Amino acid sequence: MEAFNELILGAVRDNCSDIHITGGHPVVFRKNGAIDFDKRLKWSHEQVDALVNGLLSLREMETLKNRLSVDLARTIQHVRVRLSVFNTTRGLSLAVRLLPGRPPELSRLNLHPMVQEFCRLPNGLVLVCGPTGCGKTTTIAAMLEEINRSRAVHLVSLEDPVEYRFLSRKAFIEQRELGTHFPTFEQGLLDVLREAPDVIVVGELREAETIRLTLNAAEAGHLVIASLHASGPEDALYRICNAFPGEAQNLVRQQLASILAVLLVQKLVHLPQHGFRVPLLAILRGIPAVKTLIRENRLSQIESTMQTATQEGLYTAEKYLSDYIQRQARFHPPAENFHPSTEATSELLYRSRLVPDEPRRRAADRLGLPLPRGVAEAPAGDRFFGRRHYDGPPHYDITEEASMQELLAELERQKRRKPAAD
Repeated sequence: MEAFNELILGAVRDNCSDIHITGGHPVVFRKNGAIDFDKRLKWSHEQVDALVNGLLSLREMETLKNRLSVDLARTIQHVRVRLSVFNTTRGLSLAVRLLPGRPPELSRLNLHPMVQEFCRLPNGLVLVCGPTGCGKTTTIAAMLEEINRSRAVHLVSLEDPVEYRFLSRKAFIEQRELGTHFPTFEQGLLDVLREAPDVIVVGELREAETIRLTLNAAEAGHLVIASLHASGPEDALYRICNAFPGEAQNLVRQQLASILAVLLVQKLVHLPQHGFRVPLLAILRGIPAVKTLIRENRLSQIESTMQTATQEGLYTAEKYLSDYIQRQARFHPPAENFHPSTEATSELLYRSRLVPDEPRRRAADRLGLPLPRGVAEAPAGDRFFGRRHYDGPPHYDITEEASMQELLAELERQKRRKPAAD
């Protein structure tokens, strides 16, 4: 871990964006889009295994074991990094993306100024769509920081993983990570409606139940911002509707039509005259004509409506390129926003002692791993139920493996241990 910490700090000093580590191979750095091998740094396969074992939580280790890959985010030496750990012919490899220490400013992302208006919406559904690696997460992070700067609201995010960490400014922001703070997106969305939010952020819409609960949250009067993999506005709407069985799709279309505020589809287009890429958007707003098309299942007419309704803030990707991008004289270089740096927030990442340790202990047993730091070893005789000490009567967590005979025997042992003064 000490060597990894030094690697992170050195990459930040050298303005590198990515680090690749794999066993028996020189460490690879990416700077200004190009990769470079550092032959002075070579990790053994055993060192990579030890590093992964030190970085991953038990839940992440179990995911790696079952899926042969896992994605996570960590703060290393006050630098926020996103990691992907995966299996290769060289054993485990790590792809490390160094993130900026603070969320980017929306005005510096080369997006249409209209996007700033979307951050002032009181309610409704805002979908940010596009392929992998197009900047959806960055756009959403910039929108959240704009809300944070300008609105006194309670914002709760459900993320996988938490990439940018926010420091509450005008808004009160609470970030929750899948697997660490909530078990599934479905449970997280059920929880969040009881947490008195004004703005809800859903990391990614994948499963039908997640989509259903997200639509319900927007219908309940919240502003909901979510991301979705889709190649265009029509594709995004089809993906949402087709996630449900045929008999439910009409109801979903009615619900979607009533809550859709904005649908953005983002791609990146290279500008040779500037030497870098900028976001290319398609913008679909929930105007009455669009809502009617959704309700009546005439999604194939969405494109033609977008072509003729530019004055109402609708843009196809082609229209956006000609009417906005090609008319801009100056763009902000991406290096201004994505320079890796130490985190702006110094808030402690804290795990409550009240969160049960027993599930983590059982996970360690299943994986044959040592207990994570801070998890107490169960006393002899407590293999099936760990005693917790607090001001009150004795309390035991009983797992499915515990038999009644074992429970009675343990209670008898505890009774014998009890001082006579009690």
